[in-house]
This record gives sequence, structure tokens and C-alpha cells, in this order.
Amino acid sequence: MKQFYVIGQPIEHSMSPAMHNEWFKQHQIPATYLAKNVSPADLKETVEQFRKDVNGFNVTAPLKVDVMSYLDEIDPLAKEIGAVNTVINQNGRLIGKNTDGIGFVKSLEPLLNKPITEESILIIGAGGAARAILYSLFHLGATNLTIANRSLERATSLLNDQMARKVQIQSLADAEMNLHKYSVIIQTTSIGMHPNEGLVPLSPMKIKKGTVVSDLIYNPYKTAFLIEAEKNDAIIQNGIGMFVNQGALAFEEWTGIFPNIEKAIKQLEINLGGHTC
Repeated sequence: MKQFYVIGQPIEHSMSPAMHNEWFKQHQIPATYLAKNVSPADLKETVEQFRKDVNGFNVTAPLKVDVMSYLDEIDPLAKEIGAVNTVINQNGRLIGKNTDGIGFVKSLEPLLNKPITEESILIIGAGGAARAILYSLFHLGATNLTIANRSLERATSLLNDQMARKVQIQSLADAEMNLHKYSVIIQTTSIGMHPNEGLVPLSPMKIKKGTVVSDLIYNPYKTAFLIEAEKNDAIIQNGIGMFVNQGALAFEEWTGIFPNIEKAIKQLEINLGGHTC
């Protein structure tokens, strides 16, 4: 039986095993997917063991950067992002990829009226998730991109030379005043998670009707930022779609099959107390 894992710390509450094992069951693939708590200190030893007896694995915080040092090959996009979340084992040769950003874009596209290349996009935050989404959007041809962050220096540090000529940097205050200029707004920070469910990264009052507003948080199911954006007739999305799509892309890398994401999304919505269509 093939073996797959997700590693990170903490990892006990990961929803990935249930999702991947259901996909294996649906496609009658003899495989199992488990969560393994791995500290940075134990990462090298774990990767070398996986090289011998594991067919592939996902990587989550805080290991996505460190794991790159122990792989044989890194996909160009993952190299640009500077993080790996999916590893494929090809006969002992470990290949790292990053499906986070592309997974997010796949979850976003059904909500858009125009190609991603024609959207005016604001990314709030400048952490690892923002970087993965920024580089993936740029890779797919989006050029009307703005990053808003508390620290302008940190936002600027995300950009490579090519992006520096095309991606705008704004303070949160300036972005708040200019929200009406954007057709897509992506909230990537942890603001709105427990224990700060009532907080928002900036006021969404100037969001125009029909703007697609995505918050990568999915617990709570609907953040305060999404609730306020919805009052302005925005089209809202939480982070469930990104989570499922990045997992589905990893599953496809391992099996050659892109699984049924609709069932997985509905099950997660039920588990998180949300609503399904």
C-alpha cells in the first residue's frame, strides 16, 4: 500500500488526512495518508526516512522553507516563492513543488467575470501566503497587482526585479482609501482568527459592489472582514477553496488524477459549521 503524509508542527488538527483518504477511496487507490508531527530539528531525519518508504508528502508550517534544503529538485515556481508544500518521490528522488498559490487561483477563477490578467488585484499582507499567491498570479499573467501591508519594507522585499517594475506597494491606510479601485481583494493575514475574530485588517467600507473579496481564513467560516464586505454587496470567499484546491493539485501530482473538489468543499463547510449550496 502506498503511503503519503502531511508534516508540520502542530499537525494534530489537520483536515488533510480525511480529505486525501476519501479521494483515495473514491478512486480505489490502495493508499493511506497520515499526519505526522515533525519539528524543524527532526526534519532532515524524517525526509531521509520518507525518501525510502513514502510515495509523497505535504509540508506545512513551520517547515515549508527548511524542507527545500533536503530535496533533489525544486520546481521553478516553488523556487521563486521560496517554499515547498508538496513533495513527489520518484524512486528516491524528491521533487518539491508549491501548490498553494495556484490552488488559490483555481478557487478564485469561478467567481471572476474576466480573465485573471484583466483584474485589478489587491493583496493584503506580506507573509508566506501572500508571497505564494503573488508569484502564482504573476506567473499566470496578472500584472495589475498591489500589495498593502503595515510594513512597506516587508512588502517590497517580496518582489523580484521583474515584479518591482510592475507591482505597486501601498500602506494599509492608502489601500483602505482606494478599495473602490480593485475588482479583487485578497486578505492573507491572520487578522480575524481566534482570539481576534472581531478584528479586520482595514475597513472594507469603500469596497464597490461586485468586488470579489477573498479571505484565506476558513475558521471562523466567515470572518468579520467578509461579513462587512458582504454588506457592501461584495462577492465573498473564505479559504476553504484554496485549502481543497492545493490538496487536489498535490493529489494530482502523486496519482495523475484531479479529484472531486466539490464534495470535499461541501464536507469541510459542514464540518466548520458553514452552509452548502
